[in-house]
Amino acid sequence: MAAAHFSSVGFLVFMVLFPLCSGGRASISKQNLEVDNHLKQLNKPPLKSIKSPDGDIIDCVLVSHQPAFDHPLFKNHTIQVRPNYHSEGLIDEKKVSNPQSNEGKSKPITQLWHLNGKCPEGTIPIRRTKKEDLLRTSSVQSYGKKKHGTIVKPARSADPDLISQSGHQHAIAYVEGEFYGAKATMNVWNPKIQQPNEFSLSQLWVLGGSFASDLNSIEAGWQSDAYQATGCYNLLCSGFIQINNEIAMGASISPISAYRGSQYDITILVWKDPKEGNWWMQFGNDYVLGYWPGFLFSYLADSATMIEWGGEVVNSASDGQHTTTQMGSGHFPEEGFGKSSYFRNIQIVDGSNNLRAPKDVETFTEQPKCYDVQVGKTGDWGNYFYYGGPGRNPNCP
Repeated sequence: MAAAHFSSVGFLVFMVLFPLCSGGRASISKQNLEVDNHLKQLNKPPLKSIKSPDGDIIDCVLVSHQPAFDHPLFKNHTIQVRPNYHSEGLIDEKKVSNPQSNEGKSKPITQLWHLNGKCPEGTIPIRRTKKEDLLRTSSVQSYGKKKHGTIVKPARSADPDLISQSGHQHAIAYVEGEFYGAKATMNVWNPKIQQPNEFSLSQLWVLGGSFASDLNSIEAGWQSDAYQATGCYNLLCSGFIQINNEIAMGASISPISAYRGSQYDITILVWKDPKEGNWWMQFGNDYVLGYWPGFLFSYLADSATMIEWGGEVVNSASDGQHTTTQMGSGHFPEEGFGKSSYFRNIQIVDGSNNLRAPKDVETFTEQPKCYDVQVGKTGDWGNYFYYGGPGRNPNCP
C-alpha cells in the first residue's frame, strides 16, 4: 500500500450538543505560546508511546487521565468498566457475502500502529496531537471541534440556498421513530479531498431533539481529511469515555478497499445501557470501546428519534465550481460491489434492547448527480445501500 494512503483515513467518534491575528513577531510569538499551551492540555503524559508506520505517535495514557476528565462535570464520575446490558441478535459476520454474488466477501481490518506494539492494561491509546495539526486549523481552540449546523435534516427536496450556505452534502439512508441504538457495517476507502478545509466521511448518526434548536447527536464512523477540517472528534474534548486499550480514535485504518479489488469494512454498534443510561459503542465484534455518559444529553437522555447512515462531504466550491472531493469510493451506487461504497446489515436497537431490521427506510441526497444513494435488501446483507460519487462531473457542475 502506498504511504500516501496511511494517515488520511482514520476512525472517528464524536458528539454534538447543540482567525488568529497576523502581523509582526509579537503575533507569531503569541500564536506559538497558544499552540504550546493547547498541546500540553490535549496530550496527556503517557506510560508508553508507540510510533506508527504512518508517522503517528500513539500514547498509552491511564484510563483515569484521559481528556474527558478535564471537564468539571466528570469530577466525581465513576468509570463504568463494562455495560450492564448488550444488544442481542448480533449478526454472524462470518456468514456475510456480496448481495449479488457469493464470491464477493469483505476482509478483516486493523490499525497501523498495532504493527509496532500495544498499550498495557489500564491505559487507552490516544493519537498524539502535533503542532502542525493545530497550525492547519482556523484557530487553535477550534481544533477537533465539529461546527454547528452541519447535521442533515432529510427532506423531500433540497433547498439550493441551504446547500450553498452550509457547504455540507450527504447521501444517506434514514429512519424515524423511537430507537435505543444503531448498527452498521461499512467498507473503508481513501477518498480524494480537493481542499484542505474539506473532508469526506462515512458514519452513522444517532439523533434526538429538534433540528431547529436543541439537537443531540452521537456519530461514529471513518473520515478522510487528515483529521483537520472540523462536536468533538475522538478524545479531543470531554464527552466520550474510552475503556478499551486496543483501538485508537483517529488513528489510521488499514488496509482499505480498492476499486475492483478486495473490500475491507468496519462494523460499529451504538446502544443505550437501560440501567445506567449511558450510550455505548462497539467496534467490530470484539472491541467495546467506551461510552457517552447519559447525563450529558437532554433528548438522548431518553431515546433517539432518528437514525441516519451514510456519507457526508464538505463542498467549499472554492473556485466557483462544485468540489471534486469524493464521497466513499468516488463512484456512484449503480456500479455495485467492489466499485461503489456500501453500508450493509443496517439495524436499529428497539425498546427491548434488541437489534432489529429497520422499517420504512428512506433516502436523502441534496444533489444526486454529485453523490447518490440506492437501497436494497438480501438474506446475507439484510438492509443495505450503496452510496457516494465523484463530486464535480459533467452532470454536477
